[in-house]
Amino acid sequence: MMGVLEIIIEFVLMFAIIAGSIMALVQKDLMKMVVIIGFQGLGLALLYQRLLAADVAITQAILGSALIPGLIAITVFKTRRSEE
Repeated sequence: MMGVLEIIIEFVLMFAIIAGSIMALVQKDLMKMVVIIGFQGLGLALLYQRLLAADVAITQAILGSALIPGLIAITVFKTRRSEE
């Protein structure tokens, strides 16, 4: 049976994930967006771990907080316009 503290922790994680997603959507600076997406992916991995889905948590930690933000950062650097 889950305690009240465990439920509160899960709701805080869910709120942080939703807030991170919204903050990433409204960012003008793309590199800030990449950092926020990385933290959002890490929060989602922690939530999966709390929900006892360790295999999904490991996959999310690798993809959501490392690989996808890294690919987005590379794309941002390669498509930046030079100032004239």
